[in-house]
Amino acid sequence: MKKIIFLTLLAVVGTFYSCSDSWFELKPKGSASISQFYNEKGINALLTGAYAALDGAGTDAGWGGTYAWAGSVTNWVWGSVASDDAYKGSEAGDQSTINPIERFEVTSTNGYVSDKWHAMYEGIARCNEVLKAIAETPDDVVAADKKAWFAGQARFLRAHFYFDLTRTYKQVPYIDENTEAPESVSNDHMLWPEIEADFQFAVSNLNTSESNKGYATKWAAETALARVYMFEAKYGEAKTLLDDILNNGPFVLMDDYTKNYLIADNNNEESIFEIQYAVNDGTPDSFNGGYGDALNFPYASEIGVCCGFHQPSQNLVNAFKVDANGLPLFDTFNDSDIPSLDADGNPIGDTYTGTVDPRLDFTVGRPGLPYLDWGVQGGKTWVRDVGNGGPYLYKKNMFLKSEKGTLSTTSGWATGVNANNYRMYRLAHVILWRAEVAAQENDLPTALKLVNEIRNRAKSSAVVTFDDGTPAANYSIEPYTSFPNQDYALRAVQWELRLEFAMEGMRFFDLVRWGIAGDVMNAYLTEESTKRTHLSGTSFTAGKNEYFPIPQTQMDLSVVDGQSVLTQNPGY
Repeated sequence: MKKIIFLTLLAVVGTFYSCSDSWFELKPKGSASISQFYNEKGINALLTGAYAALDGAGTDAGWGGTYAWAGSVTNWVWGSVASDDAYKGSEAGDQSTINPIERFEVTSTNGYVSDKWHAMYEGIARCNEVLKAIAETPDDVVAADKKAWFAGQARFLRAHFYFDLTRTYKQVPYIDENTEAPESVSNDHMLWPEIEADFQFAVSNLNTSESNKGYATKWAAETALARVYMFEAKYGEAKTLLDDILNNGPFVLMDDYTKNYLIADNNNEESIFEIQYAVNDGTPDSFNGGYGDALNFPYASEIGVCCGFHQPSQNLVNAFKVDANGLPLFDTFNDSDIPSLDADGNPIGDTYTGTVDPRLDFTVGRPGLPYLDWGVQGGKTWVRDVGNGGPYLYKKNMFLKSEKGTLSTTSGWATGVNANNYRMYRLAHVILWRAEVAAQENDLPTALKLVNEIRNRAKSSAVVTFDDGTPAANYSIEPYTSFPNQDYALRAVQWELRLEFAMEGMRFFDLVRWGIAGDVMNAYLTEESTKRTHLSGTSFTAGKNEYFPIPQTQMDLSVVDGQSVLTQNPGY
């Protein structure tokens, strides 16, 4: 999807939202006319450019996109570091703009706040250019059904960008292909109706399958729309879509949990929509390899990648504990720590000899245990600063040692960039969202059945072992025997969503939509501040910190009659 270098597209497309000093307008740098895109080849090129914006990178040939880290499709900053799943990691002074996001002290002048906004509206601009080109192209040049398919793809992507903006900033201005004065558009309402309409159009006009796995399908659009309904608490509407996917879709759970995180299993039978990554494809520094996460690989000299960001929190590691029956410890999981290390590599915390969910060691790299096929993970030498980020490493986005140089980049300083796709939607999402709907409806048997499907798959999956075949830890996971009441069922579903998709950029947004962000994050910050000094003195302010501020640059650029048309979020 992204092998066409899209810098040439920028030379001929005239309007880019929130770019340069005029916010929404960038003058063409070349002499080519936009009318040259009024044909199938041209529309497809514009669509490729829109897909290329998904990872937040690509607007700066020298860097892989000024907005790559803030705009990453994985939302590692906004969905993980801002939650109880992860620390920023690395060293305190590196990418220090993230520190106030992690501490809930962010302001409207924060560079990441601005860059995220920019990256999302860049994607929207590209989608709108596709839709403009479709409207200007005669039906005798591109058939009506093909135009509808192109429009479905563009509107799927546009809805994705607006959904991401909405859950990050709350109310944002809605700019479509017909907007003539975008700088005067206010953010006076939540964009759920517009997002729903775009995704619904995609559902109606996309194919059920695509030979090019990078394109969205009807099933991807249904999944995305169902997720929007979950955020709106429209459980009945979500239920209809989720049941259609479960009953009529072609997807099956992989027999092993780990197959959702290996390059060899990209685009597998469980996958509904993946962001396609490619390396060593001719783009500078392999920018198409998920460059938005280029910082998030081990710092270990033994591996030779960079840069030690996005490290699992102690809270997340502890959440994988299970009781004697192989079930989560909802209330006591954080009473003591699974052993950690201090800045000198010495064990700290109470000794934990109990059992853990096996998904822990496919998510988290722990000292003394195998790290994929790279050997046993070392202590402080594998991270940049144990005192700042702890001793743990992220695993799901990493490539195998056997794939180095073939499926990982051979150019650039960001040597962790690789071809391991980001699985945005897979069948496990659908199953657990449907379980959540059942719990909300007090349909406890259905919720139990669906949660246990995920737990039974984890139970039957392989476990991490040492070279001699010995399990790396005392692993156990069992299905629930019953859900005694609705509250218990909801908690079980929420716990399962955290563990199954740990550090995949979902957690903070889920806490907000469940209405529990304040309680969970304040408990987390109180405890974690005793382990990570950079979190001391922090707290989450309910009614404010559920969303991030509208960038001050955008407030200043959206002035009509001497006053900004944008309304800042409460508390900023």
